[in-house]
Amino acid sequence: MSNTSNSYQSQNTKSAIRAYLGGSFDPVHNGHLQMAMYVYEHLLPIAKQQQRLLYVSLLPNARSPFKEDSTNPKHRLAMLKLATQDSPLYINELELWQAPPVYTIDSVQILRARYPNDSLIFIMGMDSARSLEHWKNGLQLTDYVSLWVFDREENFDSDIDTDIYTDKNFFKNELQHSLTSQLPKLLKPFIVDSVLQLLAANPQSLTNSFGVKNSHQGYIFIDPRAVAAVSSTQVRQQLYQQLPQAPQSLNITHSADMQIASIAPINDIIANTAPNSLAKWLNPAVYQYIIAHQLYSAAQFR
Repeated sequence: MSNTSNSYQSQNTKSAIRAYLGGSFDPVHNGHLQMAMYVYEHLLPIAKQQQRLLYVSLLPNARSPFKEDSTNPKHRLAMLKLATQDSPLYINELELWQAPPVYTIDSVQILRARYPNDSLIFIMGMDSARSLEHWKNGLQLTDYVSLWVFDREENFDSDIDTDIYTDKNFFKNELQHSLTSQLPKLLKPFIVDSVLQLLAANPQSLTNSFGVKNSHQGYIFIDPRAVAAVSSTQVRQQLYQQLPQAPQSLNITHSADMQIASIAPINDIIANTAPNSLAKWLNPAVYQYIIAHQLYSAAQFR
């Protein structure tokens, strides 16, 4: 099964459930995959019960105009394919080849127009959700899609003294309240208690602030489960520190040979015995691709 999907919905197809995790994926790491798989595993029994198709996709964005060292989209796509090849996840290239800047609000409008009868969900971390008011029309995302928000903070429960709680439900409610308080005020009325409510669009006859007729009201589900608190920036920094930096006088081929000879053996990465944290963060095939193509090293930026 191909894991790259840009297909349009047939008019005769029963409405599907489509969830998207956007990002630069520079590089894709296990924190991304963990969030996407959480969503897939939770939605799969619901989709089967409702006899609906399910697509959970990674949505890589265009190269950022603000990052001179942003990795070429062809490499980011190749790494995504390697990371998802043995999974049920898809890759959607909607944003990848567009000229930047590409805004999420434009993408959700396109997806809503493309799949008017489907349940559309955008997956994001609380770090992104709390800053939506600073995105281009970020508070209008729920005019088109529902949001599934994860907390990715390393100490997501640091403000709650867990020792004084013996009731797990009470602790869960306190955590949920703590996370909810971080959302922009205008989005709080759309918070719901269950994933099922994300799949039930609220029909409305309205024309939104962009002049686009829309019959969907999205909701927001805050998932309190802890996910890997790692960023692509941290992975890049770790790679840069660990990959040997060849002197300027060496050619690219010699530089690559030095890197491959010096990295932790790929079998150690697979067995999770390498003496670094990259084994926890990267799919082994992605790690190998990074080495083979000299990504995130001094050679890349000469």
